[in-house]
Amino acid sequence: MENLTIGYLSLPVLLVLIFARMPIGLAMLVVGLGGTMLITGGPTVVLAKLKNETYSTFSSYSLSIIPLFLLMGQFATLGGMSAALFKAAETWLGHRRGGLAMASVGACAGFGAICGSSLATAATMGQVALPQLKKYGYPGGLATATLAAGGTLGILIPPSVVLVIYAILTEQNIAKLFLAAFIPGFLAAAGYMITISIIMRVSPSTAQLRERVPYAERFKAMADVWPVLLVFFLVVGGIYLGWFTPTEAAAVGAAGTGIIAWLAGGLSRSTFSEAVLATASNTGMIFIIVLGAGFFNAFLALTRVPQELSSVILELGLSPWTILIVILFLYLIFGCFMDSLSMILLTIPIFFPIISTLNFGLTPEETAIWFGILVLIVVEVGLITPPVGMNLFVINAIDPRTRILDTYRAVLPFVASDIIRTAILVAFPGITLFLLRWLY
Repeated sequence: MENLTIGYLSLPVLLVLIFARMPIGLAMLVVGLGGTMLITGGPTVVLAKLKNETYSTFSSYSLSIIPLFLLMGQFATLGGMSAALFKAAETWLGHRRGGLAMASVGACAGFGAICGSSLATAATMGQVALPQLKKYGYPGGLATATLAAGGTLGILIPPSVVLVIYAILTEQNIAKLFLAAFIPGFLAAAGYMITISIIMRVSPSTAQLRERVPYAERFKAMADVWPVLLVFFLVVGGIYLGWFTPTEAAAVGAAGTGIIAWLAGGLSRSTFSEAVLATASNTGMIFIIVLGAGFFNAFLALTRVPQELSSVILELGLSPWTILIVILFLYLIFGCFMDSLSMILLTIPIFFPIISTLNFGLTPEETAIWFGILVLIVVEVGLITPPVGMNLFVINAIDPRTRILDTYRAVLPFVASDIIRTAILVAFPGITLFLLRWLY
């Protein structure tokens, strides 16, 4: 059997294993090792690669940024930063129609700036905001859908674990990718707030308005979020002022949030152990997926499937924009069945070589960064797309009394907002690249 044929057959085999509920990291590892053994004719190369690849992957300095950002999110939760963010947002927005739901989105955006994980943002803010939304009469589906959508800001607003993985896979500058994500992240939060405003005006609701808060109390609540601002400006500002590399900034951020959590009384010996164990567990899960993807992608390189697919697509004579839209549409489909990190690791080695050969009137670096942000956005949509949107299940686990079908229906306007935003960023790449071009 030819190598190319083996490569093509591996894709349906991988999907069958995933749909059979095998963990995706293990599925990619099995297919990658099995396919490499078929091509090389024996286990010798596979065993040598298993030893070398495992060590080189887990000892990578670039990947050390992931556990540091995850630990920073754990410490931020213990420090009560999520509650302070929601309180500050609700004092400013709570008296407006749909204001508490908008405050939830704003708090998710703020927490995402010091967390980097969508699921962690959704889970943490769900515990803080959901009781208040229920108290003021927000329908269960709207409350859970709002928090599920707001949680996606955790991977869009820097720092973002998924962007780090994309940067490593495509050999791009992490700091530049973080910078390019700011405006799309702001547009996402604004789009969700506009969506909430439209929903509250179009559909009858039992949601009550919160009493207007005096400005003195509003500014006091804003002052209480100084730890979040301090950590954000120390981490992000430190990167762009040249004080730290992204990995060093993640370490500084983790240490800073740990100190703040300790001063706030949320960090003790027991909670520290729990935070470290939770970080280790999540890091292990991510690293296993990264390892499996490494073996699978190395196997694909042997079969030359990515290069062959690129040649076939280019020979079709389609415009670059048509190819880009088809790829983004495929991400929306994949998002209904796969988690965001798995999608990135599985598809970028196939799609990125295709995109890098197309001419969008941008430099190669600009194309790579713009495409990365677009992928991040459509992957984010997958987190709230039925039937397997991970954020939907996280929020419904917090509020089991709300039917999942109600959440599915209520989240559709947020998905529409994401699709509109994606279309705008596809049509106008300069929006994504504005800050990058301005500073660099």
